Amino acid sequence: MAETNLINFEAVTASVPGDASRVLLDRVSLGIAAGERIGVVGPNGGGKTTLLEVITGDREPNAGRVSRVRGLRIASVGQRTELPAGARVRDVVLGSLGVADEHEWAGSPKVRAVLAGLGLRGEAGLDRTVDGLSGGERRRVALAAALVVDADLVVLDEPTNHLDVEGIAWLAEHLVALRKALVVVTHDRWFLDAVCTRTWEVTGAESRGAGGRVEAYQGGYADWVYARAERARLADAAEERRRNLARKELAWLRRGAPARTSKPRFRIEAAEALIAGVPEPRNTAELMSFASARLGRTVLELEDATLQLPGDTGRTLLDGVTWRLGPGDRIGVVGVNGSGKTTLLRALSGARGLDGGRLVTGKTVRLAHLTQEVDGASLDPGLRVLEAVEQVARFVRLGRYEMPASSVAERLGFPASRQWTPVGELSGGERRRLQLTRLLMGEPNVLLLDEPTNDLDIDTLQRLEDLLDSWPGTLVVVSHDRYLVERACDTVVALFGDGRITHLPGGIDEYLARRQDASAGPFALRTDTQREAVSRQGAQGKASSAAEQREAQKEARRLERRLEALATRETELHTALAEAATEPTRLLELDAELRALTAERAELEDRWLAAAESAES
Repeated sequence: MAETNLINFEAVTASVPGDASRVLLDRVSLGIAAGERIGVVGPNGGGKTTLLEVITGDREPNAGRVSRVRGLRIASVGQRTELPAGARVRDVVLGSLGVADEHEWAGSPKVRAVLAGLGLRGEAGLDRTVDGLSGGERRRVALAAALVVDADLVVLDEPTNHLDVEGIAWLAEHLVALRKALVVVTHDRWFLDAVCTRTWEVTGAESRGAGGRVEAYQGGYADWVYARAERARLADAAEERRRNLARKELAWLRRGAPARTSKPRFRIEAAEALIAGVPEPRNTAELMSFASARLGRTVLELEDATLQLPGDTGRTLLDGVTWRLGPGDRIGVVGVNGSGKTTLLRALSGARGLDGGRLVTGKTVRLAHLTQEVDGASLDPGLRVLEAVEQVARFVRLGRYEMPASSVAERLGFPASRQWTPVGELSGGERRRLQLTRLLMGEPNVLLLDEPTNDLDIDTLQRLEDLLDSWPGTLVVVSHDRYLVERACDTVVALFGDGRITHLPGGIDEYLARRQDASAGPFALRTDTQREAVSRQGAQGKASSAAEQREAQKEARRLERRLEALATRETELHTALAEAATEPTRLLELDAELRALTAERAELEDRWLAAAESAES
């Protein structure tokens, strides 16, 4: 029996405030069922936030009807975290419950779990005023206030902004365990896969022929990528269409992270024609060769380096650390908010001096550093986007290919029609893209990226990753975007607050296991001493659980290799069948082999799925 819809849209239309000609939602009809978890994706400015505002009732549509079940309780968190000045965390979080004293709320397991998970337990957490909190801390307070209430529907707009990898993992687990209806706008693709059972794509007012529509897909990000690409393939079989970015993304999902999709059989069978013949997302050996030729042996080296965190007397980020970055290294840096990731990048770039030891920079290094701050103040606001890019260079060489400035701008989300827009009229996300485009046009061979995904939508993230795939050089990425780190980097290191840079062969999964701490929230508002102590405790992990996960990961990888071999053989059999069209005996032999191969593949898929689930548990 189908679940009752909590909210129904009937031919809902909404436009940009003050500009009725720019329609964001065009006669949209859809529904939100109880227990359904929906991820909303689409271009920046395309209408995602407007959709949420109509859902919550914060905005009335221009036309159409929105109906809600009687007594519907909605908890929501917007992009801008606005907290009452001077209020205590206790007042903001628990005020919605109508309680403040500990004995009144401590008996609720749900409230205790949220406060613990978001690091708001105890006097140090609840009795702080919101005025002195950082952006990430304010975000957690707003999330806590929404999650402690007993709501039928939770609506979140970019909830992962300002959260670190650990915080995002906790939030995903909590939202799944809630078993409540959820609508969430996010560009975090790992989060979409971990949480969502459906995906809505808001096509945006600028989309050709489809502006203002909301397309619904089953599953999370991976399933959306496949379904959208398959729909495009069926609609247009031309070769040029088949060479779009979705094909490369599909190749990555098929070869590098198959556990992301909830439809393994659909992934292998329905998308096979789409990804046939697609090369690996990047040729590591070739890029290493290019990088070595451009950089030589020495790139960046920290020798016996000591580095103190700014503003924290006695807190040491690096304590006598020697760390060498070689040509072609692609490294992701993870750690809790405030662990010193940005300070480490500034030290590598030379923008911040070491407190001990030395930084050795290779003679041929051309370094570019993308900071978290959008740097556009020095540009003439009347300058056109393409002119701002060509100020740096008219052409850039990426690997073996040379590209004009207009092509690089287009690959980073500036179509030809947008390249003549004055810089002063760009949105925050567009300014971020322009900043990155100008950096790449300088042809750096060492790239330091500090939270490069801030203000970027999913399509732009795909273009950025595609561009980085062919970029030969040394890459260091600090990002809370787990998908980007896993896709763009070959190595992951972590800052645990113990004065070292810790290499993690198991990647972010190993980082989260090391950070596990049963006695406190994953990213509590702790004192400096507590942070360091918890970092050391979290690094212990659970040996038996980790060992079982490693075995499951090995088994999954072994099965993946066998599945790839079967896929290769299946392609060969289809070719042989076509060639043997006039040989009945040969056709029967090939058909029998193909049937046996299909049966074996189905069995292996089931075994792989079980191993993948064990590896993630």
